[in-house]
Amino acid sequence: MQWLKEIFHVDKPIIAMCHLQALPGDPAYDTAGGMKMVIDKALADLTHLQDGGVDAVMFSNEFSLPYLTKVRPETTAAMARVIGEVMPSITIPFGVNVLWDPIASIDLAAATGALFIREIISGVYASDFGLWNTNVGDTIRHKMRLAPDLKLLYNIVPEAASYLGNRNIVDIAKSTVFNNRPDALCVSGLTAGAETDTQILSSVKAAVPGTVVLCNTGCRLENVERQLSVSDGAVVGSTFKIDGVFENAVDPARVKAFMDKVKSIRH
Repeated sequence: MQWLKEIFHVDKPIIAMCHLQALPGDPAYDTAGGMKMVIDKALADLTHLQDGGVDAVMFSNEFSLPYLTKVRPETTAAMARVIGEVMPSITIPFGVNVLWDPIASIDLAAATGALFIREIISGVYASDFGLWNTNVGDTIRHKMRLAPDLKLLYNIVPEAASYLGNRNIVDIAKSTVFNNRPDALCVSGLTAGAETDTQILSSVKAAVPGTVVLCNTGCRLENVERQLSVSDGAVVGSTFKIDGVFENAVDPARVKAFMDKVKSIRH
């Protein structure tokens, strides 16, 4: 648990998502705007998030829909370029998330100096993207080769997927911690922006009290006090967007209002 304070320097950190626009090779890639547009929008969102007082940022290829469980090299390369271009403006700890590929996420972290990744690292799932398998042993060994100090945030209830097998979330949390020693567990709702069930958060935290548990989706101004009363922090994306809509750009006023609320809770 100590690593959380060492990296983020606050209790109950808020990790803000910087959602990158569709990248080369993605179905929605804007060939007219090109990589310049992707970089410009990423820099604008990053600036608004930092100015609003978030504790960390995580760069993700959120608009690469539909996602791959093994991404192609051009995606990792494009994300590395975006992060490299905005690097002089990054003033807070940052992580990366190459959806949905933990190996590529580690590659990107090693190349950019990211401090953490969030991914589906263990388990087997039936998902909108097909049968979704993982190889946690290989992933951990890859991390140890490239970035031994990298923190791994395990998403144990991924959006748009369900665990293949009749196991409840508490059992999954317990066995994941016992077998894999995750740095954190992320508990999610059904999709990006969907509220995470507070009771599920509470059950997971009670089952693994010595492990960081993060609210991974749907943390909003009206529920943040309740969610942070249970979780050790939150990953926040859609809440910070204009009108709270996933597809929109970051709204500076929403970021500030949310973080003002969080800071009042901490004190």
